[in-house]
Amino acid sequence: MPKVKAETTKKPRKPKAGPTHDQIAFRAYQIYQERGYTPGDPMQDWLQAERDLAAGPKKAARKPKKVVSIAA
Repeated sequence: MPKVKAETTKKPRKPKAGPTHDQIAFRAYQIYQERGYTPGDPMQDWLQAERDLAAGPKKAARKPKKVVSIAA
């Protein structure tokens, strides 16, 4: 009898879960903090937060820049 090669079935890959709404919102708030709480475009902050989180933990875990104001 000829040998029959057993078929191997590949398991379907799980789609990579992206950041949650809360994670994006928190990162967008951090961006607002880094800007020194000055007005900006919330949509741009949101999109930047999505990019940061998609880039991985190195970029998303940036420490906020210190804002120093000198009163004259």
